[in-house]
Amino acid sequence: MTQENSRNPLVPYGLVKAHMMMSFVVILIVVIAGLGYSMQFIDLYPLKDIAFFSPGRVRMVHTQAVAYGWLANIFFAIVLYMIPKLTNKPILSEKLGWFVFWAYNTLVVLTVVLILAGFGQAQEWGETPVILDPFIALVVVLYVVNVVTSIWRGRHEPYYVTIWYVLAALIWTPLVFVMGNFLPEFVFAGTGGATISSMYIHDLVGLFVTPIGTGMVYYLLPVLMRKPLFSHSLSLIGFWGLAFFYPMNSVHHYLYSPIPMWAQYASIIASVGVHVVVYTVVFNVIATMASDWKKVTSNVSLQFFLVGALSYLVTCIQCAVQVTLTFQEIIHFTDWVVGHSHLVLFGTFSFWAFAWIYYLFPRLLNTPIYSASLTRWHFWLSFIGIVVMDIDLLAGGLVQGFMWKSLVPFIDSVVASKPFWWVRTLSGVAIFAGTMCFFINMVMTWKESRLPKTSEVPALDSELARG
Repeated sequence: MTQENSRNPLVPYGLVKAHMMMSFVVILIVVIAGLGYSMQFIDLYPLKDIAFFSPGRVRMVHTQAVAYGWLANIFFAIVLYMIPKLTNKPILSEKLGWFVFWAYNTLVVLTVVLILAGFGQAQEWGETPVILDPFIALVVVLYVVNVVTSIWRGRHEPYYVTIWYVLAALIWTPLVFVMGNFLPEFVFAGTGGATISSMYIHDLVGLFVTPIGTGMVYYLLPVLMRKPLFSHSLSLIGFWGLAFFYPMNSVHHYLYSPIPMWAQYASIIASVGVHVVVYTVVFNVIATMASDWKKVTSNVSLQFFLVGALSYLVTCIQCAVQVTLTFQEIIHFTDWVVGHSHLVLFGTFSFWAFAWIYYLFPRLLNTPIYSASLTRWHFWLSFIGIVVMDIDLLAGGLVQGFMWKSLVPFIDSVVASKPFWWVRTLSGVAIFAGTMCFFINMVMTWKESRLPKTSEVPALDSELARG
């Protein structure tokens, strides 16, 4: 794969830009909601007497906006860019794409408003109001049809591994959404519903976020390195391992529950199995970078990719350990789990998304990134923030777990957790500051793109930004 500077007539650049710019707005909401929610733990939450902004509702906005507002929009943008290039075929309809953009993001806004108004659904990670769920599913299906048409038209040519990952995610995602938002609520009760709910919690990450995120890296990494992926065969082993193991590992969220123990044991085995396979992704990314480390030190997108890959490695090691029954006795229901989830969704997949944004956004606007200084501040504040938060929450979770196991009064564990919650909030402040640097940088880049250009903008093959 080689880097292209000219526009490809098959790519719907307007749609790509629209989804990307919407993601900029949502990531700001995500971080503000997360920071606000963390402040209740240190008795500094400023809106506790306003029901509309009660911490429980703000927490639901935080988690739902991460998955369906921030990551979904940026993933939709990147897929619309990658797939026509890889298949050499256009999407089914650009008009349909615009309908999906407006309909989907209207539903995102309604989700935020209705959750804050008290209409959240009582399903973990499925808090989108029931009245919106059918429309969300329908719009996602329309997006899938629009993109899969391009893949189907190009089926006579060999598929690069990115297409494998994206196609799988597009097929799995509507099924996973419908399964998680409807079956536990209306079809299966008790432990059956809990089992389905656990699958949704994990498959939202494993069958939507993970395959698209991995496919994104496998597309852009060779472009930035100007070298082929280290091993295409290894990438396919990772794909089939993900497809085989991931759907079975979900019950590990509910170990020591009334769910049959055979299902819990199976989920433990599958969880360890999938994380061994995931190491193929980490190895492939780092081995590709190892061909020229100098490029990594000079390209911010590669730096985001590297940190994301290392976060992925740490996340997988954590998960392979924490799914064991012995470890679950300590960390179940503790802040350990919160730290783990932040590392994977922010430290890995959001960092990979930022890598793409810093590569693609200036090309969409034909304008260099406004400030290299803001870019560096964004990277380092985000990196330091997520590392400190993860270490802090893992340590806090262990303290909580051992205190609960010792049967000390619960309030003692709350007192012991306060210092960890202060560090959590301060690390959130660092992430918020980094996100503000990012947001300002993107807005200013967009504003500069609208100014008359006195000369032709050079090809954006490298980091071209003003300090």
